[in-house]
Amino acid sequence: MPTSATRHNASSGGKSPARAGPPQARAPLRGEARHASSGGNRLALAVQYAVARTGLPAAASLRRWAAIALERDVAATLRFVGLAEGRTLNAIYRGKDHATNVLTFVYDDAVPLAGDIVLCAPVLRREARAGGVTLRAHCAHLVVHGMLHLQGHDHATPREAARMEARETALLETLGIADPYAPRAAAARRRAGGR
Repeated sequence: MPTSATRHNASSGGKSPARAGPPQARAPLRGEARHASSGGNRLALAVQYAVARTGLPAAASLRRWAAIALERDVAATLRFVGLAEGRTLNAIYRGKDHATNVLTFVYDDAVPLAGDIVLCAPVLRREARAGGVTLRAHCAHLVVHGMLHLQGHDHATPREAARMEARETALLETLGIADPYAPRAAAARRRAGGR
């Protein structure tokens, strides 16, 4: 399951620590905020590539994927990072000494909601290969996942996880992307003796 970094920190379902989010994600590298809207809600999304862009989705695709998950006005930065930055952020904000696929940082509940979504490109590539999905489909999933976290969704309990996964699956279906949780559900059924 993707990792959340909610309410100013990177712990799943955690509350705000005194420090703000990652300074790296606040300083623009490459990319500027572009605006999109969905269902009357507005998105201002800056896209940053702190790693080589080779094989990574274009900013226009990332904005389209983020926009389908809009539930309120959002101003965010989506940043692709390498293993070192991913590991550092995960260690600082979640106390875990490894890079993770996605971290979400919420800075305030103002209108528009402000935050960052950090995607670790090498982890995404590895997970996509292992899961037998395209990097594009996996990135779309984690952008939607991060956008939902940014807007308050979580998966800390089984009930929350089921609700969030259903929402992600429905949104991804509108993009023609298969249910990313289906392989896990099928494996669980096999372990339980089902089909």
